[in-house]
Amino acid sequence: MNRPLPPLSLYLHVPWCVRKCPYCDFNSHGIDAGASLPEGDYLAAVLADLEADLPRVEGRELVSVFIGGGTPSLMAADFYRRFLTRLGEALPWAADIEITLEANPGTFEQARFAAYREAGINRLSLGVQSFQDAQLQALGRIHGGAEAERAVREARSAGFDNLNIDLMHGLPGQSPDLALEDIERALALSPSHLSWYQLTLEPNTEFHSRPPVLPEEEALWAIQDAGHARLEAAGLARYEISAYARPGRRARHNLNYWRFGDYLGIGAGAHGKLSHRDPEDDSLVIERRWKSRQPEAYLRRREDPRGFVAGHRRVDAEELPLEFAMNALRLTEGVPMALWEAHSGLSRAALEACLVRARNLGLLVEDDARLQASPQGLLFLNELLASLEE
Repeated sequence: MNRPLPPLSLYLHVPWCVRKCPYCDFNSHGIDAGASLPEGDYLAAVLADLEADLPRVEGRELVSVFIGGGTPSLMAADFYRRFLTRLGEALPWAADIEITLEANPGTFEQARFAAYREAGINRLSLGVQSFQDAQLQALGRIHGGAEAERAVREARSAGFDNLNIDLMHGLPGQSPDLALEDIERALALSPSHLSWYQLTLEPNTEFHSRPPVLPEEEALWAIQDAGHARLEAAGLARYEISAYARPGRRARHNLNYWRFGDYLGIGAGAHGKLSHRDPEDDSLVIERRWKSRQPEAYLRRREDPRGFVAGHRRVDAEELPLEFAMNALRLTEGVPMALWEAHSGLSRAALEACLVRARNLGLLVEDDARLQASPQGLLFLNELLASLEE
């Protein structure tokens, strides 16, 4: 009997932004002053990229689409209407497909919200980061707190009832009181989903080479404890390390990542993960592929016989346990042990010594039927993963 393939999503990357933020390590590239986006050329490229990948997923149903960046809301709504139209012709869609667009709260983008909704986008993720003007300036953001609040209201007026707010904490000059004030201002806007995560200084960023002064560790713990409690009390249930949602509004696209689902990666620097069955033993073979990263190089790949793929590799069997655990253990509910066995290729018995060690360290919940991080394990996920490798 054939083993079922995991659910399929699609990620579309838009690599441009108005200005590169000093903390950002994503594949994003600031627009030169006076320059215009090559919107038409990029649309032609991503459509060609999609066509090249379609034979690998023929007939599979698509459960979600996520459009990230960069700043995807720099593109006109017609860009997405044309992309989604072709995507709908090429693949069957789940009846309740989730299609998310990341957007920034700058006023020059807000007028596009209604057009994005009409183009088929049904979920908006607003990169607010903070409602405090001083913190936004320290982060290099181009909007203010009042603009962010106005953007949320206008998105609702445009028909977006499924709306995420991205917030960061542990910001330069941020006290616990200011961090909680950000949460209160976000809650006042009644988002259906909130992503709340700590600023980290990533390699190859301006903040990594010139680090700002961040809150002390004691203040960070106070922020996290108070913030988690306030969000839960407001009816936003924590279901992943940094994600909170109202009932029925968990991010389906991100859940597919964390449950080790498959996804096509379209656009400059996009990564994909696809499974197929080994005809000899019916095991699932997983391949990861990534596309050319630099926007100019990606656009030139249309004329390259190698296509848009910059690299690919098969995930070896010995890598699967850690690959799966790195995603699944981010979920507060964890995953059934049967799902672990199916995706990792290891039986529960083979993991027994590691499970005992992790539980003795207080990092795993005592439940033989599930692989689930304890509250302590969510805080120290790297230590939990290390205990499962040993």
